Order: sequence, then C-alpha cells, then structure tokens
Amino acid sequence: MGAAASGAAKDADEEVRRRLDAYSYLSAPERLEHVAIMRVFCGTLLADLAVTDIMGRLRESLGSTAGLDADTLTVRLEQLVQWGNLLRSSHTVKAASITEYQRSRSRYQLSKLGERIQRDADGVLAEADAAREVSNELLSLVERGLRELAGLVTVPGGIEPQDGLERVSTLFVQFTEFAESIRDFYAYLGQVLSRYDLDSAEYQGFKQLLLDYVEAITEDVAFRAPRISGALDTLWPHIPDLLDRLDTHAQGLAGLSPQGDNRMELRVQRSRGREFADWEGLRGWFTDTDGQGSQVDQLRDATLRALQSLLANAKRMLRSATGEMSRRKDLLRLARWFNEAAPQDAHDIAVAAFGLYGARHLGIPPATDEVVPAYTSWWTGPVVEVPVALRERGSRAQRGGASSVEDHSAQKQRLREAAHERAAARAAAADELRSASGRFAEIRLTSAALGLLLELLATALGNAQLRRRVTSDAEREGTAGFDLSAASSEDVELGIRLTVQRTPGARTVLHSVDGDLELDDLELAVDRTSGTADGETEASVS
Repeated sequence: MGAAASGAAKDADEEVRRRLDAYSYLSAPERLEHVAIMRVFCGTLLADLAVTDIMGRLRESLGSTAGLDADTLTVRLEQLVQWGNLLRSSHTVKAASITEYQRSRSRYQLSKLGERIQRDADGVLAEADAAREVSNELLSLVERGLRELAGLVTVPGGIEPQDGLERVSTLFVQFTEFAESIRDFYAYLGQVLSRYDLDSAEYQGFKQLLLDYVEAITEDVAFRAPRISGALDTLWPHIPDLLDRLDTHAQGLAGLSPQGDNRMELRVQRSRGREFADWEGLRGWFTDTDGQGSQVDQLRDATLRALQSLLANAKRMLRSATGEMSRRKDLLRLARWFNEAAPQDAHDIAVAAFGLYGARHLGIPPATDEVVPAYTSWWTGPVVEVPVALRERGSRAQRGGASSVEDHSAQKQRLREAAHERAAARAAAADELRSASGRFAEIRLTSAALGLLLELLATALGNAQLRRRVTSDAEREGTAGFDLSAASSEDVELGIRLTVQRTPGARTVLHSVDGDLELDDLELAVDRTSGTADGETEASVS
C-alpha cells in the first residue's frame, strides 16, 4: 500500500514536472523564435505543418524570425517537441525526391498543453500592465440567472433539460468572466499601491480610482452577495438532480468515454457548471462554506488593504514637504535622461540637475595702472574683481537697461550765470580804473578794480623785463637801468590799457578797501584801447 502510494505520488510529481517543462520555451534564450513558431501553429485549427510550411508562414509575417533557415528551424521544432508543446505528426509523406522527403518527413502538430500556454502567454504580453475593467453588470445577470433557475427547478416537473443547460452555461460564463475581471483588477491595484514612489499626479489618479471605482464595486458586490447566497441556498438541494438531468440530456464528450473493454481512459474537461465542484466554487465565492471566508470577504479585506496603502502613500506625500521623501523615481528618470542624451545635452542636464558647471577659463585683465610680471604667482598676485553676474551665473552679458544720459543743463546755466557775473564785475572794475586814471591818490578802489590793476601791472612789468634782457649787451658796455617807456599791457575784451612809466623820485599810492599799495619810481596811466592792434597789443594780453 505504501509502495503504491509512493509510486502514485512519484507519478504525480513527474506529471507536474512534465507540464512545467512546457513553459521552458518562454524563458529560453531563443524564446522570441519559439513564440513566433508557436503562433504559427496557434493561428490555425488542427495545424499539421512541415518545416517548409512553417518557414513560409514565418516569412509572410515579416518578423525577426523570417530569416530562419531550415536547419535552425528544425532544431527549434525538435526542442518544442521535447518540452511537450508540439507533437510529431504521423501523416504519410509523398515526396518526388529524397531531398523533398527529408524536408517533408517531419511534420508537427500543436499539443493541447502547448496551445493553452501560448494563449496565456499572448494574453500576458498583450495586456499584462493594463488595468482591466470589472464586468460589474455581469453580477446582476448572475443574480437574475440564479433566481430564475431556482424558480424553474423548484416547480413541479422541474426545468426543461435544454433550457436548464443553456441557463447553466450562461450563468457560469457570466460568473467566470466577472470573477476573472475582479482578480485582474485587484492584482493591478495591488501592483500599483505597492509602489512607494508615486508622485502627486499618480496619487490623485489612484485616489480617484479607489474612492470611486473600488467603492462602487465593493458596494455592488456587498449588495448582491446576500441575494445570490439566498438563491443558491434555494437551489442547492436540487443541484445533483439538475446535473443528472443535464447529463442525461446532453453528455457531451463525457458520453464518449470508454466503458471498459480495456481501452485507455479518455480524460474530459467538462464545461463549466456541469460538475458539482463548479457549483461549490460558485457558492464558496459568495458564502463562507469552509470557515476560511468567502471571496466577498476577501474582496472587502483587499479593499481595506488598498485603502491602507493609499494612506501610507498619503503620509509619504506629507513627509515630502520636510525632505524625507524618496527620490528614487526622480533619480531613475534622471539616469535615463543621461543615458539617452548626447554629450552636449548631458552637460546641460548636469548643470540643471546639480548646478555643477564644467571647467571654464575666464580671462579678466587687471587694472590699467597695475603692472603684474609674468612670473608672479596667481596665489600672491593682486586680486581681480570678478563681476557678480560672471561669478554667480557665468554670464558676461550686461544685465538691465542702459542708463539715461545725465542732464547737465542746470549746471551749465549756473556756470553761464557765474561767467556773466564775473565778466560784468571785471567790466565794472575796468570802468572804475579808467575813471580813476590820474587820480589814484584821491580815490579808494574796490577790490575788483585793484585786482584788475595788479593783473595789468604784473603783465606790463613782465613785458619790461623781457625787454631788459634784450639790452644786456649794451648794459655790459656801460649802460645801466630799465627802459620802461614802452611798458604796457591791455585787455582787449575789457577795452582797457595800462601804461607804466618809470620816473625816478615819483611815488604812486593806490588806496583800496583791502589796503594801500605804494609804487616807487613808477607812474601809472589807464586809458581805453582804440581797437585790436596787431603785434605788440596781442603780445601783452595777460
């Protein structure tokens, strides 16, 4: 007994291993070629194809496997046979030559297990990451179908077998579709909520998904589950009789099973709803039959866990304000940008992300009054003032608008008025000097008049000194003293002339508000100029 049980367990393990080997082609290095070959077989019913037929189909698909040669394709096909995805066909080969026979002798068919795995693989590849909508309307159809079926089964005479067969098949198709959509949706929801790097937009989207969509699903299921359970309770005692009547009416493939005669047993997978286990599964979805909770209870628990995950993400979003958030997603996005960027764009990304600039050589000349020898180290050399825009932003462009030209009109007006006042004062002083000429001892001059007179006197004495140097040769021969007979100076603009005459023993006193000035051996004469004279007159202007 023990040996028999051990042998049965070993056979079961071997069967499991054989079935799992059928998935090997999906993880092999040549899996893309294997999948393309399997799609050729799944494209038709009862496909019985030789190597040349498969090569033609692959070339028509224009995929990456269109270039497979016959030898390589044969190796791939034999590998699929070994894994159990394909079967060798036993069709008779008709060939006109040995070469054609060698190419056509191997024909292949699709195994049931291989077809199922390839169909599931295509489904996963097509919509694995998409959120599947829950067929919520099917739940109401399931409820209606169960209530109607319960009413028909409990009437005297029972339900018509054909009507019962259609109702049961429709009921389980609707329930299976609804249950699969629920599983797919919650699997997607759990995948999303397990992420710890949701940004604000994703969080808002999934929050709406939970609050609206999940809530609607849960409420609908919670509303209809008691009604479905009540209909199943009414129907449950009549299920065995109903299944017997259905089997009597239409046995399907089960009616073809061998009944003895030492023939190999044909295993048949019945349609959903034709086995009592299918009804137990339907009842267990809505009612706790084994003490481990119904699928409805698990649905509520899954919703609660989803809400908890949503709250966890909400806490993380709040902590992000204090800098405690994970930057994993941002860093991964930045790494992808670096990987895809050209070298120049990568520099720009680094500057934008980290504020780190590449090495730059900036030349700023020193001040013009500083001469720095070429051998002076920059460490000990004079400091050069770097503009703020260049130091902080690396920009040499002048910022801001050009300043407006300063208005000096008021200052110019003041200077013109001051010049006019000075000219007027000098003109008045000149008039005063001309009126006082010959009577200096009797008149007290103003400061302006005395200043103008001293200015003219200094110019006249200067001219006389120059004339004395010209006569130095005569002085060395015995001639002594200055000749001031022609010493004079004048101001053309004021129209005044001063003539200085040296007279021994003469004494001229100039009285003014600033004090008195005595000139010995000099006599002064002030008069008006007769006009602009060439030669001496221009030379004497101070």
